Amino acid sequence: MTLQQKLAQIQTELKAKKSRFNSFGKYYFRSAEDILESIKPFLLKYNVTVTVNEKLIADTNGVPVLKSTATIHDEKGMTLSTSAIVGVDLMQKGMQTPQQFGSASSYGKKYALGNLFLIDDTQDSDATNNHKSDFDMDAAQKYIKSGGTIDAIKKKYKLTPELEKELTL
Repeated sequence: MTLQQKLAQIQTELKAKKSRFNSFGKYYFRSAEDILESIKPFLLKYNVTVTVNEKLIADTNGVPVLKSTATIHDEKGMTLSTSAIVGVDLMQKGMQTPQQFGSASSYGKKYALGNLFLIDDTQDSDATNNHKSDFDMDAAQKYIKSGGTIDAIKKKYKLTPELEKELTL
């Protein structure tokens, strides 16, 4: 069986449960650790290994950027990889710098693994949550029209691409 065939089998069989609960947003989500735990049964079954590597690739405008790469390896030395790029929010309130990097690292790993194993996060609140309970679209649009920036809003709220686009209309 080729590495591509093994990966396709794993992608088809893998179930990565959302075992973590966000009490602020009131939703369940999966972490990189959850995905890695769900992959373990397939390692011996298909004679593969999985690694995740990270690299600081840029620091633009004071925002460090991490690249996380998830790679599956087979016994013949073949590999397939996917990556995710994540900025480190150094303005995250209540976190010290190591925690800010750790948070970005976790997200990068999660999405690199999700890309490799085709984990669909469209139903994952972590991917769609924008905390609408306290987000006021009208107030945000007025703020932008009066000279405010989307970046300032993004520091306070997690915006989906759809919400961000709506704010710029």
